[in-house]
Amino acid sequence: MKISNKQIKKTAIIESQLDKIWWQWTTHEGLLTFLGNDNSIELTPGGKYEIYFLMENPRGLRGGEGNTVLSFLPKRMLSFTWNAPPKFPEVRASSYRTWVVVNFEPVSGSQTRVNLTHLGWPISDKWDQVYEYFDEAWDFVMNWLKESAYEK
Repeated sequence: MKISNKQIKKTAIIESQLDKIWWQWTTHEGLLTFLGNDNSIELTPGGKYEIYFLMENPRGLRGGEGNTVLSFLPKRMLSFTWNAPPKFPEVRASSYRTWVVVNFEPVSGSQTRVNLTHLGWPISDKWDQVYEYFDEAWDFVMNWLKESAYEK
């Protein structure tokens, strides 16, 4: 399988302190504040990084299942594997995973820049559909993260 150089890149300035943003991306409780209906997070290399969106579906078809933490630098960077959503069954069934790198940078005491890069895309028409899906989906995720800063 050949891997393309394509990358999805999203950046947002969040009206929240770095500590909170890091907590939101790296803990069960934190992720629930902006992403998914449930999750299983083990912040250690090789640990689970699963986010569940479709709780009515059977196990294995609820979303980001089987994904793992690749690496992290506390309060600076988090990387994890990512799979195709259930709506792309053929791609999802492959053992290949793309990966996501999230970088965190304080802008001020009350603002944090979040840079997300989703890469490792195979050269394939089927994977191109998944790429297009996530190019839109990550916009939603970044907006939900922004909105979570205003919720108490």
